[in-house]
Amino acid sequence: MNRTIHYEISEADAGLRVEQYLKRRGYSSQNLASIKRMPKSILVNGAHYYMRQTLNSGDHLTVQITETLCSEKIPPVELPLNIVYEDEDIIVVNKPAGMPIHPSLNNYYNTMANALAWYYKAQNKPFIFRCCNRLDRDTSGLTVVAKHLVSAGILSAMTGKREVHREYLAITEGHVMPESGTITAPLNRKPGTIIERTVDWEHGEPTITHYRLLSSNSRHSLVALKLETGRTHQIRIHMKYLGYPLIGDYLYNPDMSCIQRQALHSHRLSFPHPITGKQMDFTAPLPEDMRAVLELPPY
Repeated sequence: MNRTIHYEISEADAGLRVEQYLKRRGYSSQNLASIKRMPKSILVNGAHYYMRQTLNSGDHLTVQITETLCSEKIPPVELPLNIVYEDEDIIVVNKPAGMPIHPSLNNYYNTMANALAWYYKAQNKPFIFRCCNRLDRDTSGLTVVAKHLVSAGILSAMTGKREVHREYLAITEGHVMPESGTITAPLNRKPGTIIERTVDWEHGEPTITHYRLLSSNSRHSLVALKLETGRTHQIRIHMKYLGYPLIGDYLYNPDMSCIQRQALHSHRLSFPHPITGKQMDFTAPLPEDMRAVLELPPY
């Protein structure tokens, strides 16, 4: 994927070396090392510059990113792809339930990564898959994919600094009480399995989930959840720990009487744009299978 990024050097940034300026813009050391190996990657006022050369006020800095390789282990497959937003730096996808994010041993041709590889192959564009907020196979909703190494590095750093905000919708058993709160139970791998996680007060990693009840009937609650941390199965375990497990969760509450997957949806995603800094805010409506559950008659 090729991308040309332009910067105008302000008075405040005059005197900085190119590498210093780009680091202030969020470029990682790894980004800079990769860009240095690309042809004609740094231009100042149209002339080639090295990373250690100094910038002046009013200079026009151009960064030319050239990526010609594709993700080798992601075969392009024509699959439905619900693109919510796309520009030169990111692509936001509303992923359906049942679609894994990336290929694995038993899911090599049916993933979102396969669909994106096909999408870009059809445009004759190289594509390296860099998903910035991965979802479980059966969790539906919004996820953001970086289109080049710089947007990927900046989004990754923003995630670590908790600048990427995620809100999920979940359907649980029972009427959630109290109706809002914060769950801080630490999580760890469950002994004897590589998949399941469990609350572990002694050795678990700090894990924080904020929740609030949106609606309920005698059978279920619709809950909004915001994450401060991004642990594996965090929402699923935290709600079970609270006493209100997600319905349809084959690992932690295998009751499939109302829905055939965990009733969890990535509803809202917001973050500063990795290149422009503009605030981005996306929402995805509740999918049909979850809406159908909420319309079930009470016992």
